[in-house]
Amino acid sequence: MMARRLLAIAAATGRVGYVFFIGKHLSDWRVSEKAAKSPITAAGEAQKWINELHPDIMVTEKPGPRSRKDGKTLELNAALARTAAQNYLLDVSAERKPERSNKYDEAKALSDRYPEMSAWLPKKRRFYDNEPRNIVLFEALMLAEIILSGNDPELLDDRA
Repeated sequence: MMARRLLAIAAATGRVGYVFFIGKHLSDWRVSEKAAKSPITAAGEAQKWINELHPDIMVTEKPGPRSRKDGKTLELNAALARTAAQNYLLDVSAERKPERSNKYDEAKALSDRYPEMSAWLPKKRRFYDNEPRNIVLFEALMLAEIILSGNDPELLDDRA
């Protein structure tokens, strides 16, 4: 069996980010402001990423009760999930359940596990600052971790 190809996409205010894994190896990541302009552009960008990366599995966020995601971000998530379904991908909508007190501590823990992401690790913001652009990459990485840490050996086979 070949290694599964996993694309995890997260949407935030003003940006959409993805991380891409082959098996359990982080292969690619990107942040796009263009994809956050509307659900239509989000779907278009996701389609380009799907055509370029050829994933088997696509993970999007299912906001939980503690989520602060607003209407536009929820619409972006829905458009991303529809795009996965239209491409006959295994579409997983996962709820992020952080293990740390905030997303910056979570991002630091993830950058320790994936050192290639450490250059994109944002500094903790002050309460009056906008959220850092790159935090969406770590939100996508948190979504990917839900699948990567699962116990289903068929879902992700490390053999290439």
